[in-house]
Amino acid sequence: MIREIVRYGSKVLRRKALPVTSVDAEVNALIQDLFDTLAEADGVGLAAPQIGVSRRVIVVDISAAEATQPPMALVNPAIDAAEGTATAEEGCLSIPDLYGEVPRFTEVTISALDHEGCAFELSAEGFFARVLQHEIDHLDGRLFIDHMPPLRRQLLRGPLKRIRKEGEEWDRRHSSH
Repeated sequence: MIREIVRYGSKVLRRKALPVTSVDAEVNALIQDLFDTLAEADGVGLAAPQIGVSRRVIVVDISAAEATQPPMALVNPAIDAAEGTATAEEGCLSIPDLYGEVPRFTEVTISALDHEGCAFELSAEGFFARVLQHEIDHLDGRLFIDHMPPLRRQLLRGPLKRIRKEGEEWDRRHSSH
């Protein structure tokens, strides 16, 4: 099911997401919703908090850019090792139409559970590593703009203020949950 993507300004995007204790039918439905929403939004990654669910689940689909990398769901992902750094432009489905240069590790090793609850480890580099770090940041309440220099963030203050209103409005509509 395609879900609404929560905008910057919503409290759920700044909250540390809760660990998944059991990969069950509910978690698999969440994974499917994340993939459906990601495909509709034409993005490369999406974290559960971005659809208003404070759980440690992300999906990544960079297959349009790297055909050999299949779409992937990661439950309770953690970065176990990282090396190298590079700065590149990033954007975010929760902060539409804004982009900025963000430093990230160039190589990461990640441990997680798959959609069946089986533990696995993967190594990623380049764009794939960047996307994974971006999505894992969402699970810790961090956004790509937090990695940008203060002056650059200052320049984005106007557009961010407009987007923040949408996020705050989402919170008002969902405050009974």
